[in-house]
Amino acid sequence: MIKTKNQYINREISWLMFNDRVLQESADKNVPLIERLRFLGIFSNNLDEFFKVRYATIKRIVLAGKKGKSALGGEKAKDLLAEITKIVIDQQSKSLIIHGDIEKELEREGIFLINETEVSESQAEFVKNYFIEKVSPLLMTIVLNDLNQFPLLKDTEAYLAVKMVLRETEIDQITKKIRYALIEIPQGTDRFVVLPSEGNKNYIIILDDLIRFCLARIFPMFEYEAISAHMIKITRDAELDIDNDLSKTFIEKISSSVQGRKISDPVRFVYDKNIGKDTLEFLKGKMGIKETDSVIPGGRYHNRRDYMSFPSLGKQDLMYEKITPLPVKGLSLEGSLLEHIAEKDYLMYAPYHTFSYIIKFLREAALDPKVKSIKITVYRLAKNSQVAASLINAVKNGKKVTMQIELRARFDEQANINYAEELQAEGVKLIFGVPGLKVHSKICVIERKEGHLLKRYGFISTGNFNEATAKIYTDYTLFTANEAILKEIDIVFDFFETTYKIYKYKHLIVSPHYTKSIFKKLIDSEIQAAKLGRDAYIKIKMNSFTSYEMVDELYEASRAGVKIQLIIRGVCCLIPGVEGMSENIEAISIVDKFLEHPRVFIFGNEGNPKIYISSADWMTRNLDNRVEVGCPIYDEDIKQELIETFEISWGDNVKARIFDREQNNIYKKTELPKLRSQFAIYDYYLNKLN
Repeated sequence: MIKTKNQYINREISWLMFNDRVLQESADKNVPLIERLRFLGIFSNNLDEFFKVRYATIKRIVLAGKKGKSALGGEKAKDLLAEITKIVIDQQSKSLIIHGDIEKELEREGIFLINETEVSESQAEFVKNYFIEKVSPLLMTIVLNDLNQFPLLKDTEAYLAVKMVLRETEIDQITKKIRYALIEIPQGTDRFVVLPSEGNKNYIIILDDLIRFCLARIFPMFEYEAISAHMIKITRDAELDIDNDLSKTFIEKISSSVQGRKISDPVRFVYDKNIGKDTLEFLKGKMGIKETDSVIPGGRYHNRRDYMSFPSLGKQDLMYEKITPLPVKGLSLEGSLLEHIAEKDYLMYAPYHTFSYIIKFLREAALDPKVKSIKITVYRLAKNSQVAASLINAVKNGKKVTMQIELRARFDEQANINYAEELQAEGVKLIFGVPGLKVHSKICVIERKEGHLLKRYGFISTGNFNEATAKIYTDYTLFTANEAILKEIDIVFDFFETTYKIYKYKHLIVSPHYTKSIFKKLIDSEIQAAKLGRDAYIKIKMNSFTSYEMVDELYEASRAGVKIQLIIRGVCCLIPGVEGMSENIEAISIVDKFLEHPRVFIFGNEGNPKIYISSADWMTRNLDNRVEVGCPIYDEDIKQELIETFEISWGDNVKARIFDREQNNIYKKTELPKLRSQFAIYDYYLNKLN
């Protein structure tokens, strides 16, 4: 295997470039205006999670005194922290310019975002009443000067840092001239307050500015000659530190770890760049901000993630048109799904197809007297989950229901704990995973008594069984009654309960024991075909590609002449198009209306393609440290469907960006007519119904 300098893109830098593609969407004037604001919110939310997880991990390496060269793609960890901070500052500056441009365009549409200095006399009464009735009861306000200990700031919550310069009459030997205070921006009310419209003009004031407008009502006990309020925010390390107390249940350990996040070390401090230097130094000193923390000068407002919920104001023309999810051809929601699935396999591709098929499948299984058991894995559930309700319904109808629920699903830990307790109370048998391994597979199998036999039905998916995210995440789900596949799904559930036993699979590709080795064999088959002068190709669609080991496998395939096409939404450590290393590899990323989430693997196999869908990306954690399931596609019609939808995505010349060494996120342009793949795929399925 040839090794060259700069053979890989650093994972963290590649992730920041992915978030830059999200930021590009907010700048794209072809994206509806309110959706552009929402992309700004996604950009901000992504960045929060990046600092909680990735930046925090690198900081731990620095504090442990490790250079982290192999883990960080040749970068020294401390240097990498500095580079990340520089990139984030540049991106934050860019986001502020984009936000300003969007505000100007909103004004042309009759939507005005005003601050506390722009509140008119007619609006002032509404603002004051709103503050008194809805905001003031929720405010947490702390005067800092006389406290022996600085208050614990909540992770990623926004605070107004208030500075009051007291009048001379307020000053004595005890009282200092400057008073500092913190106001926590409350979460129990809307961040965007819609004011009464005036004619065709709509006015919105951000909650932060509404509070600024009412500062005098918060601090009537102080006589000040000047008062100012600037926003600050800290981000804390989100790593779960799970203790080894044998007396605690697994739920108790995870719950305790989630609570521990509230007091974990800060990793990022963001502040309004217009804050006074004295106020900034006072806060940094009191908060113990270290040189290993990322200190980011920002704009007037933080937590732009709230823009994900920016009010629509009834302006449908400023948002994406909602699609009507389609039925799967030949698979009616009327009558019995199981009868149809017994005859042939079906593929659902959300959100183009309706997620109702999964709910219908579970509800039918819950009520069918012939169904004896249901087994399912759960990673993230919707807030009011119909999946959970269907499983409870099944228990009430006498079915044996087994759920493997992943309590360590990042940032959904508490929600999953709550569901686990509810489902357990209703009689669902819960499995809490495998020691040392997260369970990330998306599988379900039921057993149905048909005559003297037990017949299995089930589904395998690339995404979560979550009806909320199914509206915005693209994911494949295979419905099947293939006994060979479903028997092996049953074996996966056996592994959850007897983890010391390693099972063998003839059909499924299962992590942590087999995914890497089987994909290597599939790649090697293409290499051998290419060396014999035969047609050899690999087409892959994934979320992230960070396993250097698998990158090297594709480099070897490229040198052998295998043609490789990669569609990677997020992080990609592979560098395509490098002579002598990867000249036969092309890679693109698509960021658009929906979040691209499926994992699809297509191997040429000398004219008889082998195709798999999977829950696993090619990341070390998915290959070695998680339970993942990849499923072969045997139905020829579905094979063709997966190939065709891949080709539509590959042909995107509107929202596809090219991966290269420079990582400039250049849009893919061709001489062909414009093709926006997400819209084209919807039309593809619509035409299938005709």
